[in-house]
Amino acid sequence: MKILVNIARVIVGVLFIFSGLVKANDPLGLSYKMQEFFEVWGWNFLDNYTLAFSVLMIAFEIIAGVAVLLGWRMKLFSWLLLLLIIFFTFLTGYAVFSGKIRTCGCFGDCIPLSASQSFTKDLVLTVLILFIFRYRQLIRPVLKPGLSMLLLLLTTAFSFGSQAWVLKHLPVVDCLPYKAGKNIIAQMKVPPGSIPDSTVITFVYNKNGTQVEFTSDKFPDDFDDSLYHFVKRYDKLVRKGNAEPAIKDFALKTASGNDTTQAILASPGYTVLVFVRDIAGHRSLRSDYHWLRDEFRGKKGSLFVVTSQKDEVMQRLQGKLDITQEILACDFVAVKTASRNNVTIYLLKDGTIINKWPYTNFDEARETIEKLPAAASSNQ
Repeated sequence: MKILVNIARVIVGVLFIFSGLVKANDPLGLSYKMQEFFEVWGWNFLDNYTLAFSVLMIAFEIIAGVAVLLGWRMKLFSWLLLLLIIFFTFLTGYAVFSGKIRTCGCFGDCIPLSASQSFTKDLVLTVLILFIFRYRQLIRPVLKPGLSMLLLLLTTAFSFGSQAWVLKHLPVVDCLPYKAGKNIIAQMKVPPGSIPDSTVITFVYNKNGTQVEFTSDKFPDDFDDSLYHFVKRYDKLVRKGNAEPAIKDFALKTASGNDTTQAILASPGYTVLVFVRDIAGHRSLRSDYHWLRDEFRGKKGSLFVVTSQKDEVMQRLQGKLDITQEILACDFVAVKTASRNNVTIYLLKDGTIINKWPYTNFDEARETIEKLPAAASSNQ
């Protein structure tokens, strides 16, 4: 029995550490997933706290995984693991049975799992943790108490420190469709070989005060215009396909409201897109932006600011020059997906992302952009 308990302990510990590390690569991703759950439940007042919840939950996953591997204070951590897995199983079960949330973010964007896959994983983990909980008295510490405490303190420092670093910069491993080397237009198209949704035309008629539905190939035998009164027609989903592009709802709109997405992304040469998710606190951005604007003016390409805070950005950046035509409006969800930092600078060529930098790494962006060929030599 002791061998089985230790095997379960190792499996649970490794999975928790792995899950935490993958999510620690992008804490904002889990934060956005929490907001999705809160929106469904009508708990939007918690949106401002989701990042703190995310950081704490990720850190706890890693710390708990290490504690379980070390066999440290199993009476306490077996309870904590049990409560946590019950919570996770509730979330994934809700996603499966409600159908309102398609993915649960268990392994972040790097290893996307469907709601049913996540639910199955959590059920298996629940069984293992219940087994550990039942026989936790058989688990003995692997190391001396002082060394175990030291390792857990180092784990805690790493858990919070690594998340602080990626929040200040960008994820170490970019698992988003906006990663360097990807062509945005191509990412907005349905992947070849994907299966589209299967739908059937469904009619709704009123018959003697009761609404009845039927498809175009199954009209009732007694159908007559005097008996059936048309209400509506819609496409009923029969089978859900997988024909979804990696990038959805990404639209760049000018000051006049025109969609200029294709025109900008398909334009030849270099393009710089400055994604501004939140302008607050970026006092020096105006001078840096105007340097960027002046420097890029001699390059073959164009420069735009992409934001959902158009008025605030205009007020902060404009200065003496009219930059109205350089600021493009974009949906907030698309902006926060593309910009894991409050301000992220993208360098594109022919619609393909060459590189991107958080505003904290503006000097790196400056060096790269300064080395770009001028218009006269950019065709070489």
